Amino acid sequence: MSRLNPTPTAGPSHGPVNLALQGGGSHGAFTWGVLDALLEDGRLGFEGISGTSAGAMNAVAMAHGLAHAEGQSSLAMRESARASLKALWDGVVSMGALQTSLSHAQRVPFDLLFGGLASMAGQQSPGQMVSDALTGFWANSFSPYQTNPLDINPLQDFLERLVDFDRLAAFRGVKVFVLATKVSTGKAEIFSGKRLTAKAVMASACLPTVFRAVEIEGEQYWDGGYSGNPAIHPLVYECKSRDVVLVQINPLRRNTVPTTAPDILDRLNEITFNSALIAEMRAIDFVKRLLAEGKLDPAHYKNVLMHRIDGGRELDAYPASSKAQTDAGLIYKLRDLGRQCASHWLGKTLPEVGVVSSINIAHDYLDDMRVPVDHQAS
Repeated sequence: MSRLNPTPTAGPSHGPVNLALQGGGSHGAFTWGVLDALLEDGRLGFEGISGTSAGAMNAVAMAHGLAHAEGQSSLAMRESARASLKALWDGVVSMGALQTSLSHAQRVPFDLLFGGLASMAGQQSPGQMVSDALTGFWANSFSPYQTNPLDINPLQDFLERLVDFDRLAAFRGVKVFVLATKVSTGKAEIFSGKRLTAKAVMASACLPTVFRAVEIEGEQYWDGGYSGNPAIHPLVYECKSRDVVLVQINPLRRNTVPTTAPDILDRLNEITFNSALIAEMRAIDFVKRLLAEGKLDPAHYKNVLMHRIDGGRELDAYPASSKAQTDAGLIYKLRDLGRQCASHWLGKTLPEVGVVSSINIAHDYLDDMRVPVDHQAS
């Protein structure tokens, strides 16, 4: 693996920033590459990390690595975080290679995070899937309470071995926020501190069509993508830094209309999981404009500076089915793409951190849905 900076800095010279990590199955390996490059470069510090689904796994793996080397040099902590992320994704590759020998009940939890609807779609013909989806039979046919009655979850076991959640809860070097959706209310639930467990991460990745709701403290939870992919608000309200770096792996726009049943379902998921992000971006944009016009007190409202690292057309070109693939070639290719995109971002955008937003929220996320500013507002 090529190095971005042969002589990493002893400590951060920019930041700290907050990281917002999207979920997206195996495409989360792109985020691994981004984080690996940022950690290797060493010029950014980190205050908070928010993650959903695969983004949540990246978040806890990175934070665990930092916590594991707490008290050591900045370089040692970053290298520990890089090693932790590598262990996560090497484990994913290994589990993927072994899944063909597992029983169906054991494969279901793995397919949940690394494939979701795409992996389930391959079990039926497209015509049958559309017919079943229209009649409501498709969801009933694949009820996770039938396909996985024992609620077996090898991913949770793997994560518990990889991450010391007790140590992570005591770590003060970075705040971690994992999002899940409360089934009873549909509202976002943030897990952090002592409430952040392997079970909470699994709740963040729980697509209800293929996995049983995860029970935590008497409440049932589904995938966090329904209420935030990722959640930005805890980074705004719980962290001091104004800078948020969004690592985006789900495209907002597709230039072609999906025509196969799996592609239609995947695009529906993308639209659904991006809707909460767009809503948060709309709120951030609205507050920024009110601050710019002097209608809000900057002592009480934060002028959030948004930045984004994404894979652009190269990542968008990967088909929906690739989210279910965990072969080493794909995972490490996505990691390398993430590293390249992060390297480009560091060279182009790093000077803007702490100074100005480097993305145009209105243009990229809102179009004609921008909230009008009431000129009579005080």
